[in-house]
Amino acid sequence: MKPSIVADISLLLVALIWGSTFVIVQNAISFLEPLSFNGVRFALAAILLGLWLLFFERRQLKALNGKLISAGIILGVFLFIGYAFQTLGLLYTTSSKAGFITGLSVVMVPLLTIVLYKKPLGLNACLGIAGATAGLYLLTITDITSLNIGDGFVLICAFGFAFHILFTGKYAREFPSLALTVIQIAVVSVLSGISAFIFEDWRRAFNPAVVLSTEVLSALLVTAVFATGAAFLIQTNFQKYTTPTRVALIFAMEPVFAAITGYFWAGDRLSYSAAAGCLLIFAGMIVAELPRNLLKWPVSVKKGADTEA
Repeated sequence: MKPSIVADISLLLVALIWGSTFVIVQNAISFLEPLSFNGVRFALAAILLGLWLLFFERRQLKALNGKLISAGIILGVFLFIGYAFQTLGLLYTTSSKAGFITGLSVVMVPLLTIVLYKKPLGLNACLGIAGATAGLYLLTITDITSLNIGDGFVLICAFGFAFHILFTGKYAREFPSLALTVIQIAVVSVLSGISAFIFEDWRRAFNPAVVLSTEVLSALLVTAVFATGAAFLIQTNFQKYTTPTRVALIFAMEPVFAAITGYFWAGDRLSYSAAAGCLLIFAGMIVAELPRNLLKWPVSVKKGADTEA
């Protein structure tokens, strides 16, 4: 099987993990505030992967240098921006609008690719992006209200996730995956902890009655192992075999999996428009995966320019 196909399937698994754990995270943060939750969640994941690195992948430790550490810090900062500003935005805007704006990273990634790397998009990628964006709107927007400061915060979050995808694609080709993953999630943990100390009641994170409650402990363990450690290791390891635009489109499936999980596990209602949105996102991902020579622009792309699928 081609490496790009294996990569896309692996990244789809990541979107499935994130989407399917949304319900338990949503439940847990009603007991432990979001920044505190992320601080503990990412710390546990960093410790687990750090032990794996120390005992089973020591050869990667030899690759530790200033460039690798800097790359991990950059990825960690962008990832923290995504999580932190999404949390901040939700204080002022609706979850449906936040979901749609966060999903706009599916548009931001290819646009940033064009601006930063001068790579025009193939027709299949453009059609896939258009379909996924329309699907995100149908899936997430349940009310139309005027823009507010919360929407601006969530837009910053979307840029954070978009830049994280772009730079993961860049650094994944240069540095060992496990070491790079450990550094970035450790950075998210530290920044989340500092932010929780400033903005939240951080003492709850050290309260055994809260942390050891069934809702919080189970969510921390599941998200630390699967939705953080395994997920970001998979992304860092496999993104080198695909393009940032395809990664963004695959990750647009996360709210689809979240909606399906919520429907079966939490009894959430899935409207006809939401169902249509799920189908459009899925169709957009499939169209983007079509061979480049199957769908072409009417006017040929400038000779010598690389076209991103």
